[in-house]
Amino acid sequence: MPKPNYPFEKRQRELEKKKKKEEKAQRKSAAAEAAPANAVPEVVQEHR
Repeated sequence: MPKPNYPFEKRQRELEKKKKKEEKAQRKSAAAEAAPANAVPEVVQEHR
C-alpha cells in the first residue's frame, strides 16, 4: 500500500482556498462597481 502524499494534498487544499478567495474578491469588486452605478440613477430619478 503506498504511503499518503501529504504535501500534495496540502498543496491542493491551498490552491482551492486561493481560488475561492480570488472568486470572492472578484464578486466583491464587481458588486462594489455595480452598486454605485445602479444606486445613483435611482436617487436621481426619485428627486425628479
